[in-house]
Amino acid sequence: MGYLLLAGAIAAEVAGTTAMKYSEGFSKLVPSLVTVVGYLVAFYLLAQTLKTIEVGTAYAIWAGIGTATIASIGMLFLGEAVNAAKLAGIVLVIGGVVLLNTGGAH
Repeated sequence: MGYLLLAGAIAAEVAGTTAMKYSEGFSKLVPSLVTVVGYLVAFYLLAQTLKTIEVGTAYAIWAGIGTATIASIGMLFLGEAVNAAKLAGIVLVIGGVVLLNTGGAH
């Protein structure tokens, strides 16, 4: 159940961050509200996750997968540059999350 809650926290954070891009500095109401609600839901679900998953593991997954997802969304849908350094960074972030999970499982 913890990892399901964590997935929800990641999705809410990604939605909130994506909406922030469209809020134009919080000058547009609807994207601004989506940003605030997204982050409130993300932190609530992350807090629930911490009941069953260690904080270091949960936060690393939340931050790492969220960052990799936002970077991918930027490159795929928002016209951000795609280059080898960005792709390598995403791979390293995901690799770090996997390494933390496999190291923490023993």
